[in-house]
Amino acid sequence: MNTKIQPLSAGNAPTADEHKSTLPIKPIPGCYGIPFISPIKDRLDFYYFQGNEPFFTTRIKKYDSTVFRTNMPPGPFMASNPRVIAVLDAASFPVLFDVSKVEKKNVFTGTYMPSTSLTGGYRVCSYLDPSEANHTRVKQLLFDLLASRKSFVIPSFQSSYSAMFDEMEKQVAASGESDFNKLNDDTGLDFLGDAYFGTKLSATAVGSSGPTKAAKWLIFSLTPLVTLGLPKIIEEIFLHTFPLPPFLVKRDYKSLYEYFRKAAGPALDRADELGLSREEATHNLLFATVFNSYGGLKVLFPSLLASIAKAGPTLHSRLAEEVRAAVEAEGGKLTLAGIEKMELVKSVVYEALRIDPPVKFQYGKAKKDLVIESHDAAFEVKKGEMLFGFQPLATKDEKVFVNASEFVGDRFVGEDGKKLLKYVYWSNGFETESPTVGNKQCAGKNFVVLVARLLVVEFFLRYDTFTGDVSTNLLGVEVKVKSLTKAGQLYSFV
Repeated sequence: MNTKIQPLSAGNAPTADEHKSTLPIKPIPGCYGIPFISPIKDRLDFYYFQGNEPFFTTRIKKYDSTVFRTNMPPGPFMASNPRVIAVLDAASFPVLFDVSKVEKKNVFTGTYMPSTSLTGGYRVCSYLDPSEANHTRVKQLLFDLLASRKSFVIPSFQSSYSAMFDEMEKQVAASGESDFNKLNDDTGLDFLGDAYFGTKLSATAVGSSGPTKAAKWLIFSLTPLVTLGLPKIIEEIFLHTFPLPPFLVKRDYKSLYEYFRKAAGPALDRADELGLSREEATHNLLFATVFNSYGGLKVLFPSLLASIAKAGPTLHSRLAEEVRAAVEAEGGKLTLAGIEKMELVKSVVYEALRIDPPVKFQYGKAKKDLVIESHDAAFEVKKGEMLFGFQPLATKDEKVFVNASEFVGDRFVGEDGKKLLKYVYWSNGFETESPTVGNKQCAGKNFVVLVARLLVVEFFLRYDTFTGDVSTNLLGVEVKVKSLTKAGQLYSFV
């Protein structure tokens, strides 16, 4: 494995009067064009004519800069200001993490914020700035929930995903193909309910409709910021021009809310102690579980499995060997201590998070006049201007990573590999740092990394290798498992 490290400012951009860099200060290239017309043109380029990543790479080449001005969807009609300053390399992107320099109020979904009618009338934690008192209360509640349930994660995962793998085997045996995405969608929500609250949604009044209700609410929460593959004229009129009315998903949301109101008793008791109303806490727990956690697993797990599938049997063999040796050393049991010893598994997960982060967009509004730095130049940003980062470009920066666009499973193995971890930004922060109530780093950062490792571990305890068809659609990566070579039944689990 070849890696190289370049000295970076890591985006700790000083204010104008603090700027001491030797980099030249340059005007920010690019423009916002003609009001109303240019934002729509940019939106069409972004969704249809160019696509997300080419939208940015073509402009990087045009301006010869990884920092430039552009419009971001949705634009007109939504009472949103589409004007942003894009920061697209590993040096400039992390300014978005510094809450002393950027405000995070109502920017979770960027230039457009969905109606609070979709979240019970509350601005949930993702839309709060750390300076707001409820941000501290809600994030502490999430930390406490995760800490109180940490011993349940592994058994809950094994129970849910072992059943999923059994079904996957049956489907491959019967028809030569299994839709991993659908199985994962059907399994993930039950796993999270069991891990967080000790109750699977399918075992309550929600029944088997949980994933459907959750997916429907997620779509309403994200429009007009997504495209579903419908004819362009239909999407532009019905998705990107006007928000979908929240009342159409009210019944589905109410059903999910009732689950959390009943299942999350101990967490809601803790909310009382933190000075947070039980109602507001319930809406926040729903959002954190369904939007942040479940929405993340729907994207991350197929992407992770797709990368491993494409890497081929050599990596599969190395993973199986490492996983089984570590479990055997723990007496045939899967433990946190054993997982921590699986260096290749950890590297594969970090590499998947680097190359295809589940959350691709980050926003922040400048709290004051700033100077931000790319690798090559410095740029002055005025108070109130919106900064935007497209993470896949920042984490595939060729000035940091060798063969940056390639999936290299052992990229983060060894001491040189560990030095690269700070450039993995998937959690809205440096991978080498931890979330706190005072920052906007994902509260479940460690949980996400753990469950991604668990997917790899459980998979290669069962299988020596596998093949799959991998495709990319407008909703992300899709994996159809085509064959499975099953390992011997070597270990027991408790």
